[in-house]
Amino acid sequence: MNRPNRRRLIVPALMTLVMLAVLIGLGTWQVERLHWKRGIMADIARAEAGPPVPLPADPGPWIKVEATGTLRNDLTALYGAEVRDTRAGPTMGGELIVPLEREDAPPVLVDRGWVPTTRHGPLAQPEGTVAVVGYVRPADHQAWFSATDDVAGRLFYTLDPAAIGRAMGLPDVAPFTLVALGDAPPESWPAPAQHLPRPPNNHLSYAITWYGLAAALVVIFVLWARKAVR
Repeated sequence: MNRPNRRRLIVPALMTLVMLAVLIGLGTWQVERLHWKRGIMADIARAEAGPPVPLPADPGPWIKVEATGTLRNDLTALYGAEVRDTRAGPTMGGELIVPLEREDAPPVLVDRGWVPTTRHGPLAQPEGTVAVVGYVRPADHQAWFSATDDVAGRLFYTLDPAAIGRAMGLPDVAPFTLVALGDAPPESWPAPAQHLPRPPNNHLSYAITWYGLAAALVVIFVLWARKAVR
């Protein structure tokens, strides 16, 4: 290799090293995120397996809690639109939202589970004092492209407890929703959530992608360098 040919490699080599450092850094960051996300999912699994805690006044999100009160089955709303397979075939429905009145605390909206829009079977409506076990879901806020809520019909596409509570005539509700957990009662609705939500964990594939790009960059540079110095 003569000296002019070597000089041709200096700038591309430096650029390749910078890009290689960036790609390896991104891959390493995704590996760190992978371990962080696995820790979160382990915490969720432990919370799901353990007993619920009494619902505090200011709970953190996604924790398993228990709240006691009376369900206002005369005040209900529907949240979202989802098609599920039922015995009658694919059926449109949504999440049934019911206020839970509590002593010495504002009402909390309970997402009791999915119900079909057109129901042919009974709707389970427990009366009297009940204990609801579920997880805390933070309030959503309407975005630019969110579907428009039907306030008069109490059909909502944004899970905003304040807006839903006002439509029910309850201006002072808890600023979160309690998503009920449990098994679906046979031959009736609603069908509550079965598990606490799990965040997506795609960091391993992202790390492989960044490390793969780094390896490909090295191969491309070596092939180019061999050709350039001939």
